[in-house]
Amino acid sequence: MGDMEVNALRGVSLDIHNDDFVAIMGKSGSGKSTFMNIVGCLDVPTKGEYFLDGIDIKKLGKDQLAKLRNSKIGFVFQMFNLLSRTSALENVELPLMYNHKVTSHQMHEKAMHALESVGLADRAHHMPNQLSGGEQQRVAIARALVNDPVVILADEPTGNLDTRTSVEVMEIFQNLNQNGITIVIVTHEPDIAAFTKVNVIFKDGRIQKVVSVENQKLAREELNHLPVIAEEDAL
Repeated sequence: MGDMEVNALRGVSLDIHNDDFVAIMGKSGSGKSTFMNIVGCLDVPTKGEYFLDGIDIKKLGKDQLAKLRNSKIGFVFQMFNLLSRTSALENVELPLMYNHKVTSHQMHEKAMHALESVGLADRAHHMPNQLSGGEQQRVAIARALVNDPVVILADEPTGNLDTRTSVEVMEIFQNLNQNGITIVIVTHEPDIAAFTKVNVIFKDGRIQKVVSVENQKLAREELNHLPVIAEEDAL
C-alpha cells in the first residue's frame, strides 16, 4: 500500500488432516481470505512452506499449479459461479473437460453420481435459472466433488441463502465429510461454523485461537441444563 508493507498473514501454522471439517473465521482484514487463497493454490506465500497432499507448492509453475487445483481441490463460491446457458449436468461436467483421461461416457457417469450425492439427480437437465438458490449451490458442490478432490474449499457458501436453505447446504457438507471428504469453509456466521468440527479464528493476520466445535456443543448443553431460578428465589 504505497510505501507501507502490509503482511496479510504473519507466522500462521496450521495442519489440516484427512476427514477434517474446518471453519476459517475472523473479521474483514483478519487474513482469512489470503489464507484460503494459499490453501487453494491461487497464491503462493512469500515466506514459509505449504504442502498439499505431500506436494510442496512453491516448487510448482503456473501450469502445474493449475493441474493441481483441478485434480486435488474442489471450489465452492458464495455466488455459485454456474454457467447460465448450460444445464446442471453440464456445469458439473466442466472440470472433467480438462482431464484427458476421462471419456465422455465416464464424464457423464461421474457428473450424475456427483449430482446424486447432493440429491439433485432429478434436476440434472435443468438450467440454473430453473433452480432455487439452494439447488444452485448444491450443483456447485457437485461440481467441486466431480474430480474426487483431496479437499473442498468453500468461501461463504451460505452467504446468499436463507437460514433454512443454509442449514440444508451445511448438512450436505456434513454428510460429505462423514463420507471421508476434507472440507474447509470461510464463514463469519457462528451458526454456520457450528456445523464444522473445528473453528480457526484469525485476527490481524494471525491465528488467534483454534476451537473444537464439540467443546462448544458441550458448553451449550451445560448452559441448557443449568437450574432455572424463579424470580422470588432470586430476591
